[in-house]
Amino acid sequence: MANQEHLDRVKQGTDVWNSWREQHPGALLDLRGANLFQASLSGASLSGAHLWEANLSGANLREANLFQASLKDADLSGADLKGADLRGANLGDANLNDANLSDANLFQARLNGANLNGANLKGADLSDADLFDANLKGADLSDADLSGADLYGTDFFGADLSGADLSRAVLVRTNLINTTLKDCNIYGISVWDIQLDGAKQLNLTITPQDQPTITVDNLKIAQFIYLLLNNEEIRDVINTLTTKAVLILGRFTPERKAVLDAVREALRKQNYVPILFDFDQPNTQTVRETVRTLAHLSHFVIADLTDPSSVPLELETIVPTLPIAVQPILATSQGREFSMFSSLSIRYDWLLPIYRYADLDSLLTSLNEKVLAPAEQKAQELVQGLTKK
Repeated sequence: MANQEHLDRVKQGTDVWNSWREQHPGALLDLRGANLFQASLSGASLSGAHLWEANLSGANLREANLFQASLKDADLSGADLKGADLRGANLGDANLNDANLSDANLFQARLNGANLNGANLKGADLSDADLFDANLKGADLSDADLSGADLYGTDFFGADLSGADLSRAVLVRTNLINTTLKDCNIYGISVWDIQLDGAKQLNLTITPQDQPTITVDNLKIAQFIYLLLNNEEIRDVINTLTTKAVLILGRFTPERKAVLDAVREALRKQNYVPILFDFDQPNTQTVRETVRTLAHLSHFVIADLTDPSSVPLELETIVPTLPIAVQPILATSQGREFSMFSSLSIRYDWLLPIYRYADLDSLLTSLNEKVLAPAEQKAQELVQGLTKK
């Protein structure tokens, strides 16, 4: 319960309250659960005040001093907090629905779980603030400072973040669906598992202020591009993948896997980087997307057709959409290739003729000449063809 004397004083308005506060600078302000609905407290000195579960809905708190105040679970819906000092304040689980927080200072404020649906945070300082799991649907965060903020699980659905500073912010499982992300500073941002469907992304600056400006239009690839520009080792890794990586496809039974393991070891000896993708459920969206991604990163593909259930669907995923050399191999004991193979090989010349082998020894003996050399030659032809274009 609130201290009755404190409650009586604050209800008399800002001038009376601030005068009393000056006379009692060390008083522990206890306004817990106070009903201050639509109270006029513009410029009030409420630093360090205990306002847990207080009703401040519709209150006028413009430029109020709420430094390190505790407003946990408080109702501030529709409150006017324009220019208020909320540095280090605890607003955990508070209701700030449609509140006006424009130009407010929320540096290091705790807003975890807070409801900021439709709030006006234009130009607000939210640097290093904790917005874990907060609701900012439809909020106006244009020109807001969110540098270093914890935005784990924060819901920004439909919010306007135009011109916001998101440098060093943590965006993990953050909902940015239908948001506006235009002219934002995103240097040092951490992005993992975010939702960006329908988001408008434009002119996102990935460089610090003291360096020449580089902008991108995609939040998810921003970190990668910056690493690519500033890390020679990353560039070397990408170069290695695109010139040395070989994708080996197949859903392998124990006896078949022994063959492909031997091929993988032989590739290593030839200074290639084998990527062996062994999967149990071939006809799934996840598997197809994974195969396509790995193929994009690879120099060429070796596809084992010996088990008829291994790779037909995966080749149908890769070959028509990606010009990459694919060298099929088939044990002679298998007999014929799958029915769609002939149609694919006629239409796409990067699908090479099948190399048929009798046993593992003969495959390994002829691997360089019959498998690797044709695949390497076709891969280089494709690169040269793209270069000419």
